[in-house]
Amino acid sequence: MAVTSSRTAVVTLPTDTQIKVTRDFAAPKHLVYKAWTTPELIKRWWHAERGEATIADVDLRVGGGWRWVMVTNNGLEVAFHGEYREVIPNERLVYTEIFEGIPDGDAYPAVVTITFAEVDGRTTLTELMEVADRETRDMIINTGMEDGLQDALDLLEQLAVSLS
Repeated sequence: MAVTSSRTAVVTLPTDTQIKVTRDFAAPKHLVYKAWTTPELIKRWWHAERGEATIADVDLRVGGGWRWVMVTNNGLEVAFHGEYREVIPNERLVYTEIFEGIPDGDAYPAVVTITFAEVDGRTTLTELMEVADRETRDMIINTGMEDGLQDALDLLEQLAVSLS
């Protein structure tokens, strides 16, 4: 399914070590949360039309791990993993995030906080990523991550809406 990006996610840099993403969805928060945390649903949006999500392992509990893997259209494997630190269903997730493409990446995990807020059946998702330093933050931003993020979140919205 081809997606025309709405580019409605707002990416800001609140501090030298933070990346903040805010996006509204035309779906209730329990459906956005479900699409964010259910392995078979993650595989339907996380690829951002840039390949195929091949692995979406989720042990959704404090201390549980997660791992998402995508193979891009040009054959590159992109993988992230981490551990859940806080899980409040339909409200808030806090987890570590490690990009497996960086040597010693486990030594410097990002800490990600996702909140789901609903007003009148619409959800505002806020993601706050905290990294070790400005260099790491800028490296993430300079990968072009925003383009893929915008497309993935568009797919996430389409999926969440379809679940209702």
